[in-house]
Amino acid sequence: MNKYDEIKSLLNASRRALGGNLQESQNRDILKKYGLLTEQPVEKELDQEFEEEKNEEPKKKDSEDIGKPRDKQKIFKIQGNIIVLHGTDETDLQLTSDEKNAFIESIDEFRNDVAELVEFNKLNVFKENVEWSGKVLEVNLEFFYTINEPHGIYVNGEMVKLDQEYMEMVGKLQSNYEKFKNKWSKIVASRQKP
Repeated sequence: MNKYDEIKSLLNASRRALGGNLQESQNRDILKKYGLLTEQPVEKELDQEFEEEKNEEPKKKDSEDIGKPRDKQKIFKIQGNIIVLHGTDETDLQLTSDEKNAFIESIDEFRNDVAELVEFNKLNVFKENVEWSGKVLEVNLEFFYTINEPHGIYVNGEMVKLDQEYMEMVGKLQSNYEKFKNKWSKIVASRQKP
């Protein structure tokens, strides 16, 4: 068999496999023969098991979890952005006007201080922490803020060129983070019960 015939037979096999004209065992045999895929097929029964597990009450894994209240969350959409409150009871899940204003101010400050073109992820408010992330589109740079650490700012990017523009962006993120941390530290302090 020459190269042309081999390519032709591979093309026909892939058409049959992708067209769904083969039984699953034949499909796996073809893929295995040509070294294209050797994974096991996913059984439909696994999906059913997952649904059953999802509906079951979670099992306690160790003695530390026994007696701890479960984390609940409530999602709010404010001006097209999402804030998620985490807590153990309903009072933790009530959005106060201070939290709403801090959220709006944080977004406005970020757009004014750092960059206009930003995709914000949800802002998570926990009992002892606030986490927020997003992506600055103009430099393709992801950021992550957490107030539970001394220097809780992280950046992530692919093949980022360390030029003056990038260094300025990092400086802007750092100064904005300080505002963010001061604002949300007060909110977290007010959320903690005496």
